[in-house]
Amino acid sequence: MIRTIFGSLLLSVSLVAASKTRLLEHIPLQWKPTSDLRLGAAQMTAAQVIVATFTDGRDNKEVIGENREEDEPKPVTTSDDVGAFVSTHVRQLLNEAGIKTVDSNAAVTIQGDVRRFFVREGDTYKSDVAIHLTVIDQNGKTLWNGLASGEATRFGRSYRAENYYEVLSDAVVNTVSSMLQAAEFQRAISGHAGGGT
Repeated sequence: MIRTIFGSLLLSVSLVAASKTRLLEHIPLQWKPTSDLRLGAAQMTAAQVIVATFTDGRDNKEVIGENREEDEPKPVTTSDDVGAFVSTHVRQLLNEAGIKTVDSNAAVTIQGDVRRFFVREGDTYKSDVAIHLTVIDQNGKTLWNGLASGEATRFGRSYRAENYYEVLSDAVVNTVSSMLQAAEFQRAISGHAGGGT
């Protein structure tokens, strides 16, 4: 009798533990884009470009998303360097667009500060990425600075890391697409001064 009661208690504890959602905390960032890069209409520069490692200017550097399907939001956090992650893939995307990036001795350098990198999950996953960019020449003169941003939305199963990765990656792709379609940014990476904010 005692063994039966003890067995039932263990089963109940196991079921409660299994039903509690494991939080997506300190997950590693992964690159999983599903969107295609959109090139600008103008000819891409033949000049070589350095993409410096971006800084992370967000207030809470660990938080990258939250699930708001229930009264108590479930967090999504990472211990990875968001600035480094974003700049690595911005460089990759620029190379895909035909812009040659190098580690040194380039005509211009692209610096960046990540201002937004976040997913809000409700009925869908909605991501928002924004980077403040500065393009400088070899003498340190600012050729252009401004904010580049991108968003993405997708459906997916509730509170899945895979969907967070995909929608954040797509927002980075869309951010680079917006950069490539901006005439002043194109002028700046060609080594010509443009406008900016």
